[in-house]
Order: sequence, then C-alpha cells, then structure tokens
Amino acid sequence: MASFHGNQTTSSTTTLTHSPIYHSIILAGPRLKPLQQIHARIIITGLGRTRSLITKLLSFAYAAASPISYTRRLFFSIPKPDTFLFHSLITLTSKFSFPQESLLYYRRMLLANISSSNYTFSAVIKSSADLMAFSIGETIHCHVYICGYGLDAYVQAALVSFYAKSGRVMIARKVFDKMPDKTVVAWNSMISGYEQNGFGKEAIELFYLMQDLGVKPDSSTFVSLLSACAQVGAIGLGCWVHEYIARNCFDLTVVLGTALMNMYSRCGNVSKAREVFDSMEEKNIVAWTAMISGYGMHGHGSQAIELFNEMSFDGPRPNNVTFVAILSACAHAGLVDEGRQIFTTMKQEYGLVPSVEHQVCMVDMLGRAGHLNEAYQFVKNISPKEPAPAVWTAMLGACKMHKNFDLGVEVAEHLLSIEPENPGHYVMLSNIYALAGRMDRVEKVRNIMIRNRLKKEVGYSTIDVDHKVYLFSMGDKSHPKTNQIYLYLDELMSRCREAGYIPASESVMHEVEEEEREYALRYHSEKLAIAFGLLKTGPGVAIRIVKNLRMCEDCHTAIKYISIIANREINVRDRLRFHHFKDGSCSCQDYW
Repeated sequence: MASFHGNQTTSSTTTLTHSPIYHSIILAGPRLKPLQQIHARIIITGLGRTRSLITKLLSFAYAAASPISYTRRLFFSIPKPDTFLFHSLITLTSKFSFPQESLLYYRRMLLANISSSNYTFSAVIKSSADLMAFSIGETIHCHVYICGYGLDAYVQAALVSFYAKSGRVMIARKVFDKMPDKTVVAWNSMISGYEQNGFGKEAIELFYLMQDLGVKPDSSTFVSLLSACAQVGAIGLGCWVHEYIARNCFDLTVVLGTALMNMYSRCGNVSKAREVFDSMEEKNIVAWTAMISGYGMHGHGSQAIELFNEMSFDGPRPNNVTFVAILSACAHAGLVDEGRQIFTTMKQEYGLVPSVEHQVCMVDMLGRAGHLNEAYQFVKNISPKEPAPAVWTAMLGACKMHKNFDLGVEVAEHLLSIEPENPGHYVMLSNIYALAGRMDRVEKVRNIMIRNRLKKEVGYSTIDVDHKVYLFSMGDKSHPKTNQIYLYLDELMSRCREAGYIPASESVMHEVEEEEREYALRYHSEKLAIAFGLLKTGPGVAIRIVKNLRMCEDCHTAIKYISIIANREINVRDRLRFHHFKDGSCSCQDYW
C-alpha cells in the first residue's frame, strides 16, 4: 500500500492520481480546515500540481466560502491553468457569489489567450450585474459578439438580466426581442426585469404574450408575475395564477408561497393572504415578516402583534426587517404603547441596533398619535450621527398632520439644508406656509423650485379591469374613452357636492384661484381611475386602485362620498397603506 509520506515511485504516483481516494475525501465535506489538511497531503505526495485535484479543492473552497487569500494561493499554485480550470473557476465564483473573483479569473483567462465559452460569458455577465459594474458588463457584451456568442440563448438571457438590473429596461427588451429561440429562462429574466424597475404593467403584458406563443411558465415565472400583480393591483390575474398553481400541482415552495401571499396582501385581500400563509408547510423569516407587513398596511395592528408574538414564541428569530414591519403596523393602527415596548424589546432582548427605518417608524408612530414633543425629542436624541433625512421627513409629516406650523417650518427648513435638491421638501414647506396663511413665503418657495427646475413627483393610479391594467395620471386624456370618463366624473362629483362634499382646496397649489384649485382636484389620477372602474364594471363589484404617491386629503374625503353614491366598496392602496372605503367611511378611520 502506498504511503502518504516520503518519496514515491512513478507508478504509485500515477495510481494515486487516478485513485478516487482524494476525490472522495474532498467530497466528504467542504469545511476549510479539512480541505487545508488534504491540500497539505496532496503536496507531500507530489500531486500538488494535479489539475483535477486542485480544481476540486478550489470548487469546495468556494462552496465553503473560504478566505479569498487561500483560494487565490491555490489557483496560483498551478503553473499553466488550462481552459477547463478557468471555465470552472469563473462559473463557480459566480455561482457562489464571489463576483470580484469571477471577473479576476476572466481577466487572467484573457491574458492567457484562452477562449471563453457560453457558460463563461453567462457567469461573468451575472458577476458584472451583481457588482453593478455596468461598464465592465458592456465591455463583456462586446466580447460576446467578437467571439460569436451573440445569439446564444444562455448568454442572451444573462444579458437581458444584466441590462434590467442596471435599470436599462429598453436595452434589455431589445436584446430579448432579437433572441431567435427564447427559453423560459429568458422570458423570466425579462418579466423580472420589468417588475424590478417598476414596470409591472409591461411585465404582465409580456406574460400574456408568452401565453399566446405557447411558452409554458414555471415557478420562477409566477414568482415574478405575482410581484408584478402586487405592484399594480392586478388581483384578477393573481387569482388566476393561484388557480393555475393548484390545478397543475406546483409545489408551494416558501418563495412561491410568499410571492402569492404578498400579492393578496398588496391587492387588498389580507384574509386570503393569511390562508396562503397557513397552508405553507415551510415558513422562513421572509414569509413571517411578509404576513406581519400585510396586516400592518391594512391597519390590522392587533393581528400583526398577535402574529409577531407567535413568531417570537414558535417561529424564526425576528430580524431587523421584521421589526420594521411590526413597528410600522403599530404606527398605522395607533398602538403607541405596544410600539414603544416592541422598540425596547428589539434593543434589549434581541440586541439589534435601530436603523433609519426603525427610527422613521417610531417618529411616524408618535407623530401620528399627536405626541409631537416626544417624537421631536426622539429625533433630537438620535446619536452619534445626524438623523437621516427620512427621519426628519416623518417628523415634518406629523407637524403638517397636526397643524403645528412653527415646528413644521423649523423641521422643513432643516430638511432643505441637508437635502436641498429634494422637491418633496419644498412642496411640504409650501403647504405648511399656506396652511399658516404665509402666502408670501409660499410664493418664495415656489419660485425657488422653478428657478432650480425642481418638480414634484408625478402621481399616477392603476386599475385592473378584466385582467387588463389601465394607468391614469392627473388630467390624463390619453384613454380612448376620455370624454365619457370625464363626463361621468363631473356628474359624480356634482352629486358628491349635493351630498355635502366640500373640496379641500389647500391640497393643491395655493397661488391659483379657488375655481382652478377645484378643477385640479377633480381630475386627480385616483378619481379618474375610479370613474373608469365604475363605468366598466357591474353593480356590486369592488373597485381596486393602486396609487404611487400618498393620497391627498381631498381624494380621501371625496371617495367616502363616492362609495355612498355609487354603492360600491372602493379599495385604494397608496404609498403608505390601504384604504377600504365603504358606506361613507374608511378603514383607516381617518388615521393616516
């Protein structure tokens, strides 16, 4: 039997090289210390430059997340790395989330004048995206064409994902459209790319095209599609996906189940989301947190706390994101005492350091409940750094809500000193000045915005009717039924005024005349979407709207009246939470 130590004959060396002994030992467990011990023995036995063994060592070193210094020494111990080794390393480092190493080996492969393969290109394109090294990715795209892989399905799918991740969705779509053979992976990459960049409507339209062409979706397709449905409120398509999953016996994995649950929550059906949650055999921290967040955005603070307590007792350990979800739930439900206790628990029992998100939740919770002094002291006591702009913004929102103009002006002016390019701060300051009757200051703030070319974010609302998503913006006249929609909305708002509705004219620019303000308020995007929904659906059908910004006070009031006049339930999800309007009241109880 050959010894592991000392000199060996050529025949014994050859036997060991081809023997499965080292390979099986390496396969036994990818921990660093055993790998180093095996490496030492390989060197002692004279096999230190055997490519197959070193390649396997490197493979398991990356799988074990070994130190970069060790893996690099392993690589540099090979005098002339061959094509197989380079391709293996580039693929492995990309797979196990070592993107910098992946690009390093790619560069060395180019210097060694070794050609790439389609798998190599797919890996380095993914690594470029992971690092957000977009200029490098574009260079590699050039290499792809030079090397003749421009039409390879795997490489093109990677390019679609790369450009989508870089925010260049139009380029991603151009690459996608040029693909002669589109695999389901390519379709998934493009659908996911749309959803990641806020183009939920386009993601849904692409899925319908996928269906028309007979491409069979998989679980990844539905995860991305459900996210798109959640984004635009397309509950009809989301329900169809749920039925398809059940009908075709898809495994309700934790990822798919969480996507389904999130879709129902964000489309207004939190009870259905809970059904999905309860049916999931495996629930990780993401699933628990998503369900708590779902309760929170609907104002169901007590249910959120109940589930949080259940999770603390018999579920995964809550993390920072979980505490953001539960504190936000407390804020939306006015559960101040409970929120204070949870914030203390987070620090003392779980040893978590409050992040900006937790601080925002606390200021929001205290401010909404009218505890402005406590909220302001909380902000002032944040240390060692200056409170983030988001924290001051929450404080400013509370000042506006409770009409504390003096403190509001102080906070707004401080915000402008640290974020002078944010138009939202100018808009809020202008509104506070207007509510305080300081019209001279209103005009000054507006002039600053004009001079600096700062514009308020454009608001829009989406509505899903018959599995098709329609988008409206304020004063939008692009819809083919514009005249009909506007006439109906005018009639609707006239009936609301007869019922007692008074436009909240302070919700719009204050330098225009009263009549102009009412006109601007009437054609806000959510009102247009609701009018369209009422026209296109039958009696008793609930109207579901998604808005990208916070709903203004006037729309909130008007929709209460519309729910009575039209005898419909109207659900609106704005940037902050859900509002369920029915019989003249809102589920938020005007606490928003």
